[in-house]
Amino acid sequence: MSWNRDLFPSELNADQHAVVAFSGGLDTSLCVLLLRREVGCRVTTVTVDTGGFDAEELRYIEARSRELGAEEHILVDGRQAVYDHHIAYLIKGNVLRGGVYPLCVGAERVVQGREVAELAAVRGADWILHGSTGAGNDQVRFEVAIAATRPDLPTWAPIRDLGITRQQSTDYLRACDFVVEEKTTDYSINAGLWGVTIGGKETHDPGSYPPEGAWTTTCSPQDAPAQGASLTLSFEDGLPVALNDARLEPLELLEQLRSLGEQHGVGRDIHLGDTILGIKGRIAFEAPAAAVLIPAHRELEKLVLSRLQLFHKNQMGELYGMLLHEAGWFDPVVRDIEAFIDSSQRRVSGEVELYLRQGSVSVRGVHSPFTMLAPELARYGEENALWDGRDAAGFSRIFGTQQLLAGLALRRGLGD
Repeated sequence: MSWNRDLFPSELNADQHAVVAFSGGLDTSLCVLLLRREVGCRVTTVTVDTGGFDAEELRYIEARSRELGAEEHILVDGRQAVYDHHIAYLIKGNVLRGGVYPLCVGAERVVQGREVAELAAVRGADWILHGSTGAGNDQVRFEVAIAATRPDLPTWAPIRDLGITRQQSTDYLRACDFVVEEKTTDYSINAGLWGVTIGGKETHDPGSYPPEGAWTTTCSPQDAPAQGASLTLSFEDGLPVALNDARLEPLELLEQLRSLGEQHGVGRDIHLGDTILGIKGRIAFEAPAAAVLIPAHRELEKLVLSRLQLFHKNQMGELYGMLLHEAGWFDPVVRDIEAFIDSSQRRVSGEVELYLRQGSVSVRGVHSPFTMLAPELARYGEENALWDGRDAAGFSRIFGTQQLLAGLALRRGLGD
């Protein structure tokens, strides 16, 4: 297979040094091979671990980099940065795009792009390459993050710019005697600290659902234990700090929740929504930790925040999620939104009791020293010590005044 060299950057040549954001998958493998075989330049691969790899996978990625001809492979641990800068706000903001999707991957691309750009600058690289396609969100996220971090470094996305399909990538790698698993061609899978996304085949048809074999981590809900599992999450200032009364560091807590959720088939779903480029997109995902944490946090907020706090904080959470998803995290307004969200979480502390069973998550109880539910003063639908019947009757009359006047005006206008 030959490529149209006129579509390669004219400035890219064999005397230069390129850094590739490398996952070891189909598209990033092709990026390395194109640089080595078609351009002949030096290549350094960089993997920013945002929680999607185990030790065996990291060893495979390094070996794959060497096999493809890179002169150096570098591993950067970006997990804590993903949690501190992004996941913490996704939890505090109860962020679910389209009401379902917890932004499993988008946040990680910001960290990956930033870390790759910084490392490329330190290594004196001339180019940064990434394996994004021309139809997805990741191309924008990577290039905005790189430009915001190191605007002096040019980027190239050969899969996008050469119009390469997954099958063409597969054929080229195999023609060069590199092994490509069949599943790699069928699906694009991205795994990270906050979950896994699965794209390809059935996700392109809004009427189709991925087969059982496409899901990578979670147990099928119908095969999960029928008895379910109870757990208690403790929160301080809006963030989880303990599971079943055992205090854990954030990354360990997420890992334990992920494992528990996987066992009970929790966190599978499909998101259909708008991409940055304006087209509709559809992605399957597995996010067990998010599926447990967000309902728990949301219910605790209901107990401790005022009505107006909840309303405005929900708007800020949705706006934060939109900006993060759509490559807007570097805009200064995001720092303002984060400050608002942080302020709203000062009383979001307490315990939440949950029950996981065959794909479902239910909140069974919530407790907080900052509770605004005060049964000693008032019980909804029963009795209270804050007002009597006369107060309630007067309030009801006054509360409905605007609607009464609007109705009268309408009837006058219609001549009734």
